[in-house]
Amino acid sequence: MNRKNLAAPIHATLPDVIERAAASDPALYGFRFLDRAENPTWLAFSEFRARVAATAGALWDEGVRGGDRVALVLPTCPEFLEIFFAAQWIGAIPVALYPPVRLGRLDEYHERTAAMLRAVDASVLYTDSRIGRILGETAARFRPRLGVREAAGLRAGSGREPVVVSPDAIAMVQFSSGTTVDPKPVALTHAQMLANGTRITEAIFALMPPSQGNFPGGVTWLPLYHDMGLIGCLMPALCGPGPLTLISPELFVARPAIWLRAIAKYRGTTSPAPNFAYALCVDRVRDEELEGCDLSCWRMALNGAEPMSAATLRAFEDRFEKFGFRRDALMPVYGLSEATLAVTFTRPGTRWRSRRFDVASLARGIARPGLVAEDGSAQSGDKSSEWVSSGAPLPDFAIEIRDDDDIVLDAQRVGRIFAKGPSVMHGYYGRSDTPVRGGWLDTGDLGFIDDGQLYVTGRAKDVLVLRGQNQAPHELERAVDVVPGVRVGCAAAVADIGADGERLLLFVEVRAAAANIAELAAACREAVLGACGAAVDEVVVLQPGTLPRTSSGKIRRGEALRLWKAGELLPPDAVNLLTMGGAMLRSQAGYLRSAVGHLRARWRRGDEVV
Repeated sequence: MNRKNLAAPIHATLPDVIERAAASDPALYGFRFLDRAENPTWLAFSEFRARVAATAGALWDEGVRGGDRVALVLPTCPEFLEIFFAAQWIGAIPVALYPPVRLGRLDEYHERTAAMLRAVDASVLYTDSRIGRILGETAARFRPRLGVREAAGLRAGSGREPVVVSPDAIAMVQFSSGTTVDPKPVALTHAQMLANGTRITEAIFALMPPSQGNFPGGVTWLPLYHDMGLIGCLMPALCGPGPLTLISPELFVARPAIWLRAIAKYRGTTSPAPNFAYALCVDRVRDEELEGCDLSCWRMALNGAEPMSAATLRAFEDRFEKFGFRRDALMPVYGLSEATLAVTFTRPGTRWRSRRFDVASLARGIARPGLVAEDGSAQSGDKSSEWVSSGAPLPDFAIEIRDDDDIVLDAQRVGRIFAKGPSVMHGYYGRSDTPVRGGWLDTGDLGFIDDGQLYVTGRAKDVLVLRGQNQAPHELERAVDVVPGVRVGCAAAVADIGADGERLLLFVEVRAAAANIAELAAACREAVLGACGAAVDEVVVLQPGTLPRTSSGKIRRGEALRLWKAGELLPPDAVNLLTMGGAMLRSQAGYLRSAVGHLRARWRRGDEVV
């Protein structure tokens, strides 16, 4: 298959994408799953199509029908992809939910997962035997009509042909991250998913040399229940089509070098990740782990989903340049689930951009450049902070910065970010409230435009108003990353308004038990004052894993404050054989309560019929 036949296509529905991908060369195009020993399992798109059709038949036989919401709580595995697309194959709606990754927070997990199942009124939940052992309490809190079922064996069903659905039919529901509020069910149509996937694919093609025949390969460790993994990696691979190498998130966190080795070995062109992943590689990957690796193939190292640090980007470039990493490969981007995913991109093949802006002016809502020396650093006495650009809007997308009265602001004015484009959702599933007005999505984020580039300064609901000045919390949090003993990326800055007035609190997790908490707190105060000019009233030192997080790992600042004030901001339960045994016993009891509830419901329905 040559490149001229691979122009980024616009399909009608997701089953159409799979049908086209299935016609590609099975030796070149498909999914590659890496296990813990880095052994690959290849699944060609032609075989994948057959599995999806068979799984669709099994879902139908188990009672799933068009319009049903099919929840998935699965790790990165072939079964996840097969069930996800099989649901669409028969007109059902897949809903990907995160597995219980924080085992010391199981009660919180059961509550949030049951709430999400309830929000979409899921008909069935598919999981695997390992995760299923501890999902009983979730099932007791919300009983899907068809119950909790095993994913294994579904591909043995008799094959079905895809049903014909409109491009405007709902193709999936994905939940927003829920950093400031509970996660909301974002309903996305086939047309919206494909519009975003196609724009990303076009950006990849724009970077391809004319002589290259095969579609570039992707490599990802991102969880498939998250939009960056599901849309940002899976959709381009299918739309291209092209090969995609998948690694489990747990394996990456334990051994981050596996990500870089996979890129080098399988010549990955595209691989996105949040900022913390690049920092983790700088901190944890040793030279000997990359012996013989060549990262020059990596042309699109996208960085998004959380605030970006210019220091981290430079450190990553400096650290891995000797392994062939290109300085024009890092690509800061911006997106959100309500827009399917991507909204702005750094132009492929260009160096990422950052600028220093005066801290005091930003607090007043004006992005005034700071005083910069020839080497790009701040001049002596300058009070500025460095911000990384998230690029410019994708083709057919637009962004505006508006004030609280919905007036569009000029460049270099800070306000709410509004986005418009073909992949912006129409609304939330089953809810009348929507942040979309006249096709424009109120993202809930704050930022400004400078020289046509978007700079994101934070969430509107997270902004700190201290002594009449606005302050971006992640700037304060980033300042303490350099303090010895503080866990990088594990801080939360919040404003507490009480009887004594407003106070700035800083929650920080430590790497281990701090020898001198008072000294560490003082160092944090000094770091924030020096970097941001803000005086912290109280530093609360926490044990690792204490701060509440979303499914994608973002810290929930407001929830941290609420728990602290209630005396409930406590470290997670210790995870050992005893606690896991207790969790599995409670899970079995939960399944029993769920089964009894189903029987009672059936009896009541039968009694009503009689």
